[in-house]
Amino acid sequence: MHRRRRTALSVSVALVAAAPLLAACGSQPHPGAAAVVGKDRITVAALQTQVNDVRAAQNKSPQAAELIKSSNNLSGMKLGTMIFDRVLAKAASDAGAKVTRKDVQDARAQLVKQAGSEQRLQQVYLQQNGIAPGQIDQALQEQVTASKLAAKLGGASLSTPQGQSAVLQAMMKTSRAMGVDVNPRYGVWDAKKSQLGAYKTPWITEVTKEQTAQSAGTGVSAAG
Repeated sequence: MHRRRRTALSVSVALVAAAPLLAACGSQPHPGAAAVVGKDRITVAALQTQVNDVRAAQNKSPQAAELIKSSNNLSGMKLGTMIFDRVLAKAASDAGAKVTRKDVQDARAQLVKQAGSEQRLQQVYLQQNGIAPGQIDQALQEQVTASKLAAKLGGASLSTPQGQSAVLQAMMKTSRAMGVDVNPRYGVWDAKKSQLGAYKTPWITEVTKEQTAQSAGTGVSAAG
């Protein structure tokens, strides 16, 4: 799916020029873990809950077959997002970039207004990013955190190459410091790109009236 770069919160993450830094892959045994980020274990059960929530929402959609087919590596995409969120949160904490519950609520209210309704917002998130209704706040937490981190690091907007580069540089350093160990069945965490293998953690797409209309007419599939 091609996201529009002109929207305020739609970010095509710029890759910074640096030597590849791959976290250890399965270097230590972690029974029951899909990944370990620092001291935080992401269990297979927790990952499966995320996947099941998306599949349940997809099965309720009129485009169920298309959405499920286009997200055949949903486990990889969700695990990538879960790792990304933890690294981003630590990078933001280290930089003193704080996100409040009200920040997330305000961002959601704005998107609901743009989408036209809460239901339409949920549909677009499911179709475009494979995000279940109950996962939207966490997705928004990620986006607001990245935006605040970009501003804290250099005052640049996350919608600019400078802001994106600053965030990725901070995340690379954080990944190296924390250590990211991924169960080999899911792939390898690439700290340079802040993604799991070839499956990027989706950045939140700002929902504009034009986009929602296009999604309704074309049945935009979920990323992953």
